[in-house]
Amino acid sequence: MRIPKSFAVQSKVEQGSTVEVSLEKGKIVVTPVAAPEYTLEGLLSKVTRKNLHGEADTGAAVGKEAW
Repeated sequence: MRIPKSFAVQSKVEQGSTVEVSLEKGKIVVTPVAAPEYTLEGLLSKVTRKNLHGEADTGAAVGKEAW
């Protein structure tokens, strides 16, 4: 979607931004969607014994991967 630069600057929308498009009283409304902010603590709070997986073998070391 192309919009005037002045609109983009005022609404803090950049190329590639995610927006929500809706219809309100016969008008098209474009609203910027803020990217979710993740924290390590928040992500780790979702880990449980039930969804915790074990180690995964990726094969022998290659190149400078050797320890």
